[in-house]
Amino acid sequence: MTGTDPGQSPSSSRQNLEWHEGDMPYSKEFGDHFYCRTDGRLECGHVFLAGNRLPERWEAGGTFTIGELGFGTGLNFCETWRQWKQSPAAGSLQFVSFERFPMQAGEIDRALAHWPEIDEERQALVANWPTNPAGQVDIAFTGQVRLTVVIGAALDGVSASPPDFDAWYLDGFAPSRNPDMWSEELMRLVFDTTVSGGSFATYAAAGFVRRNLAAAGFTVERRPGFAGKREMLRGDKS
Repeated sequence: MTGTDPGQSPSSSRQNLEWHEGDMPYSKEFGDHFYCRTDGRLECGHVFLAGNRLPERWEAGGTFTIGELGFGTGLNFCETWRQWKQSPAAGSLQFVSFERFPMQAGEIDRALAHWPEIDEERQALVANWPTNPAGQVDIAFTGQVRLTVVIGAALDGVSASPPDFDAWYLDGFAPSRNPDMWSEELMRLVFDTTVSGGSFATYAAAGFVRRNLAAAGFTVERRPGFAGKREMLRGDKS
């Protein structure tokens, strides 16, 4: 999973990484891997795209805005962009991610090189990633795709965002490792910035996460998780 910490956080503005199995990034601060060790790309499709009923919803056209808690390696963005290019969508994709500890371009490149399916997206992301990411990173790609990474505390970033998110990827480190990322306050901000009929999806299924999302106003449902994980959560703002 990916790492943004809206509350207490390590003093450094960069992740302190270890590399497991060659190209699997692991956060020493949070004691967690950045994505599923089975296959993070396939997990993204199962949890975030299918959980938000994408790419079917893209067929309506117009601008579709995705919010993400935790940019991490950029895997979710690259896989979403790949599927966007394969869809018949006639519109634009705005992907906005909130990340407290941005990686360096070389770290992103190393982590994503594992998947040849997203080579094109990985290379474009790495080529445009700033040397010292800070503040807000804005990158306009071809094909009506724009990436914005807001660097800093998630509470601050989401509270300052306009209420126009069509879907959310909730992908912070595991709730047991980083509970602030799943707080009721932050889930309420996510709800408040979601359009009517918008949705969220997350690999997490902890009871307090489900309760916080429901308390925020989402209709929450459990679904089978990825790669043998018993449950995940998804929901709608009705």
